[in-house]
Amino acid sequence: MRYALTTAVLFFVLLSNSPAAVAEIYTYTDERGVTHFTDTPNDPRYRPVFPPKKNMADERKYDQIIRMLCREHQMDFSLVKAVIKAESAFNPRAVSSKGAQGLMQLMPDTARELRVDDPFDPYDNLQGGVRYLRRMLDTFNGNIQLALAAYNAGPNAVQSSASIPPYPETQTYVRRVLKYHKEYLSMR
Repeated sequence: MRYALTTAVLFFVLLSNSPAAVAEIYTYTDERGVTHFTDTPNDPRYRPVFPPKKNMADERKYDQIIRMLCREHQMDFSLVKAVIKAESAFNPRAVSSKGAQGLMQLMPDTARELRVDDPFDPYDNLQGGVRYLRRMLDTFNGNIQLALAAYNAGPNAVQSSASIPPYPETQTYVRRVLKYHKEYLSMR
């Protein structure tokens, strides 16, 4: 055990001092106590080792995690990326004036309901946000516009108006996400 800990510490010291080390590293410890490392997470137990640096708005930084979660929840990768861009511009530390947090701007009550322990942890936030967006799509029978409106204004607002609510913020939000969605689809 001591050898594994020493090896892990040495690995991180060398990695953090290497100018060529640009890939994010993910880790998890399995049931037997074995710690696994990768730069391409393929298991939902992986978590980033180093927190993302502030103001690193690289739109591709979280693509591997997003792709994995989209496969798991049968979601459109381009749609999820469009929501993230509209919500936080890929800033994992973003906080809205209304209190929404992280990449997918989860409200604290919604984050708790989705069992998101740390809304500022990119993986936790993405996992909760993708599940919530999937829920909105299911609730509104796959209607992307209504699902996006519900993601922004809440499902009750959409159900009571039976359409995109007449809130300028929500209407602008839906248009913006659809625009980003179209851009991401064209990049495929």
